[in-house]
Amino acid sequence: MASVRIYLDYNATAPLSPEVRDWLIQALELDLFGNASSVHWSGQRARKHLEQARTRIAQLTLRKPSEIIFTSGGTEANNLALRGALLGDRTRSPRLLVSAVEHPSVLEPARRLAREGVDLEILPVDRNGALDLEALRRALQRPTTLVSVMAVNNETGVESPVSEVIRLAHAAGARVHVDAVQAAGKRPLPVEADLFTLSGHKLGAPSGIGALISREALQLRPELLGGPQERGYRGGTEPIVLATALSIALERAEAEREIEIVRLLALRDRLEAGLRLVPEVSIVGSESARAPGTTSAIFSGIEGDALLQALDLAGIAASSGSACSSGSLEPSHVLLAMGFSSEDAKSAVRFSTGARTRPEDIDALLSCLPDLLGQLRR
Repeated sequence: MASVRIYLDYNATAPLSPEVRDWLIQALELDLFGNASSVHWSGQRARKHLEQARTRIAQLTLRKPSEIIFTSGGTEANNLALRGALLGDRTRSPRLLVSAVEHPSVLEPARRLAREGVDLEILPVDRNGALDLEALRRALQRPTTLVSVMAVNNETGVESPVSEVIRLAHAAGARVHVDAVQAAGKRPLPVEADLFTLSGHKLGAPSGIGALISREALQLRPELLGGPQERGYRGGTEPIVLATALSIALERAEAEREIEIVRLLALRDRLEAGLRLVPEVSIVGSESARAPGTTSAIFSGIEGDALLQALDLAGIAASSGSACSSGSLEPSHVLLAMGFSSEDAKSAVRFSTGARTRPEDIDALLSCLPDLLGQLRR
């Protein structure tokens, strides 16, 4: 067993932040329980914590508390955003535009909507993963209901031109959904969007909590039917402790964002400078605007999964791309959409850094990579 333990997979999930851990301990000590829909003292105590969390997130996202819909995570929030918006407005034939590099929790609902009669168009990206804005302009010449783009790509870190997408879409009468799961804490939140998505476990909260921020005027079709919780858009007893944890994690991420950007950029530069010294390694999306904290590298002639196993044996955790596609034998749809061959796509490894990553972690990775690659190539 490796004596070193280095975690470079923050885009998959982040460790609990100290503030969130303190809150979880406090919630246990308070014996905080109760259904927020109950009228007795326990229910009303739960309701107070829930609405405090909702208000805190509303302040951070420049929205009304009534526009914060708690979900089980980013996947559910993305599904509710797309299916809710497209199937909730039947005043015209629905039409959806998404980019080819979206997360599976956007692409799969989009494809299902297409099978259900929604007019779907998938927009291309260039070799560096940047959205083709001219293709978007052409697509918007036809009446469009919703445009969905991710703020920061989870595999490559490439940023979408969210402000320009929103400007073009709104000018054409379309609404915009932004998957901001990987952007929170690394880029300003897309508060101009009609809907955007957050996920707690990317920010230092536990998994199992997320949020869809949706303008009050939007009429969404609920996906989970049951009680009247979350404005009727998401039936089920609300997770009080997790909702508060999400609000704490988001508040910390926003407060430390500018300092953390500088720190993560320095780590990324250190990592990529070292990778460029390794033969037959190339950085994906290096000529596009990228959020800090993510480096996707192609190791030519190496199976990415084999390198990940070798790194794991050395005590270093990384990823081949989206955690939601882990175990799939298919190459990354993101890299294929960028024009990479199937062979190159299967040679990619993603390193993602976060709050606990230190320069010595990067140095340890770079020091062991040449030997690992040599062994694999032999």
